[in-house]
Amino acid sequence: MPEESLPSGGPPEGGGGAPRTLGELTAEVRPRVVTASVLAAVAGLASLVPFVAVYRLAIALSAAEPDHTEVWWIVGITLASVVTQFLCHGAAVSLSHRADMEMQLLLRRSMAERLSRAPLGWISERGAGRLKSTLQDDVEDMHYLVAHALPDFVVAVSTPLAAVVYLAFVDWRLTLVCLVGIPCYLVGHRVMTRVAGSRMGAIGAAMGRLNGAVVEFVQGISVVKAFGQTRRAHNRFARAADDYLEAFSTANRPLLRVQSLSTGLLSPAATLLIVALAGTLFVSRGWLAAVDVVPFLTLGLGLTAPVLVVGLAGNSLRSARQAAGRVGDLLAVAPLPEPAAPRLPAGNRVELRGVTFGYDADSPVLHDVSAILEAGTVTALVGPSGAGKSTLAGLLPRFADPQSGQVLLGGTDVREIASEELYRHIGFVLQDVRFLRASVADNLRLARPEATDAELADVLRAVALDERIDRLPRGLDSVVGEDALLSGGEAQRLSIARALLADTPVLVLDEATAYADPESEAAVQRALSRLIAGRTVLVVAHRLGSITGADNIVVLDGGRVVEQGRHEALVAADGLYASMWRTYRRHAAAADGRTPAPDAGHLGERAGHEQIGVTR
Repeated sequence: MPEESLPSGGPPEGGGGAPRTLGELTAEVRPRVVTASVLAAVAGLASLVPFVAVYRLAIALSAAEPDHTEVWWIVGITLASVVTQFLCHGAAVSLSHRADMEMQLLLRRSMAERLSRAPLGWISERGAGRLKSTLQDDVEDMHYLVAHALPDFVVAVSTPLAAVVYLAFVDWRLTLVCLVGIPCYLVGHRVMTRVAGSRMGAIGAAMGRLNGAVVEFVQGISVVKAFGQTRRAHNRFARAADDYLEAFSTANRPLLRVQSLSTGLLSPAATLLIVALAGTLFVSRGWLAAVDVVPFLTLGLGLTAPVLVVGLAGNSLRSARQAAGRVGDLLAVAPLPEPAAPRLPAGNRVELRGVTFGYDADSPVLHDVSAILEAGTVTALVGPSGAGKSTLAGLLPRFADPQSGQVLLGGTDVREIASEELYRHIGFVLQDVRFLRASVADNLRLARPEATDAELADVLRAVALDERIDRLPRGLDSVVGEDALLSGGEAQRLSIARALLADTPVLVLDEATAYADPESEAAVQRALSRLIAGRTVLVVAHRLGSITGADNIVVLDGGRVVEQGRHEALVAADGLYASMWRTYRRHAAAADGRTPAPDAGHLGERAGHEQIGVTR
């Protein structure tokens, strides 16, 4: 495969000496690809022999007394070349495709290994769809690059070159006539590629609008039907589709003309016509014997076909290179550094000391954040949307590392604690609950693989899911997503059960009741109450009524700590928290159909049933 098409890699990272960069992974299969290319070249050269044989037979048989021995030698060599072409071509295809399959396996294993060590914040930022596209689609798109690019290129060069050399010995003038279409095609292809590159932006923008319209139409179909606006939604989608068709047609119409003209010049019919006319002229002028036109009518037709194949494969090669770039980017993700000399935390006190962090180093999301979570207390993070609450909470379980400042657990920087040890101390329950497509038992045992069925039953009972799981077709062996179809609240309770099983002394709750339905919210709250008892807890919450009893409330705004303290003190201070609390109470009262009572630092009438067990 062409070296310039693949990003180069550095030395392997990680244990076991396994390759980790795209350059090293391609090096693993390159010997097979090179061997396949050599075999393909031999097959290409062998394919020329029958056409040369026609010419030699024509000369031999046109003699007054044909040499039968020579004739049979020509026939034998021709048969041998056909067998050679068949065997070499088959071996080349088999080797190159085996290399491609091995490459795909190596890539997916290496990407899985890299993702297992990548910062969780980086993974969350990319999203499942983008990662799936790289792991699956981009690896498959590299098929042409591995299995075809180099063999096709070698054949496209070696076969026409050998034919040109042979024909030049017959007559160099007619050889030049046979080649006249190739420079015309290359010029047309160059123009087409340059124009296509300048117009891809318009096509991409139109495709983006069409994708947006499709998603909007599919996701919002129930809403538009409810309001009788189906025709309007359909018209919007139809307009987006028409716009894309118009953009695509406008961009490709002139390209198709150029492509059709340049490709037509290399077609067998055009080549045959050119050679026949030129050959007739040469013979009539006495420049060439009639029999010497035969190799140009046979070999000449094959001169342009490999060039045409490579030219038409340009789009596949460009797509494969882009896919290789995205795969290389994933393999180049720096893993979360592990400490050379790991330390153990001395206790469960958490301290954020001057933390500054941003996904882009030039645009921090958090600015000099400091807070203390005393062992066994509950600290709540509140603030407007986009204030950085979830980002800050993710620094405790080390989803990412701060650009400056420290996150300390038991007086030890979390960067100095080995990952396995860190996750024995810090657990988390996130609002976006994720489970493997595995049994309920296997999903729970992710927290503690050695847990017994009795222990699983205990944590399920603690979150009021025991009866629900018992009713499943296979109980604990039911597979999540297949015969274990859970509601949003049930999935959150199962996630809490997993956290209970892990039994970590420090816990991060990121809006853990976000998807709880009203019927299961009370069960979720009871489960959370049991979960946080006696632990150091950091809670990210939007419903303020659920955290009024927290030991400390940290108020973030624009990535900075603007207030912190207990609920009563923050309400009395009449700052951002007090404003948010008044807004919350008005909305809560409106939902209940009553007028809110005066504040006076009160914890709120509705807070009681929303508490998550943080009252002291």
